[in-house]
Amino acid sequence: QVRLVESGGDLVQPGGSLRLSCAASGGIGSIDDMGWYRQAPGKQRELVAVITSGGRINYADSVKGRFTASRDNAKNTMYLQMNSLKPEDSAVYYCNARVRPLTTARMYDLWGQGTQVTVSS
Repeated sequence: QVRLVESGGDLVQPGGSLRLSCAASGGIGSIDDMGWYRQAPGKQRELVAVITSGGRINYADSVKGRFTASRDNAKNTMYLQMNSLKPEDSAVYYCNARVRPLTTARMYDLWGQGTQVTVSS
């Protein structure tokens, strides 16, 4: 069964950095777009960054210049380097990917379980 697993969330002081990882596993045929989303308490889930299969990256305006998304297709893994963190970046960060399992031609829209990022002094 294909799944996504995030890691790297933590408590960090304002101005600090964190690196999140999202690993896809379980009989993967191919992965199309991959993205990072976040959801703070009482707010809707919002897009942070999306990476197309061709490597094009789009960022939310709120994180441009501070966050860098990347992916390693050989490892089926995506990363989010977060610098100059602010308290308003605090949220549960989710990984999303469109994945085709080895056993089918169909694409599935998958989500990870989320990882908590808290920015506080």
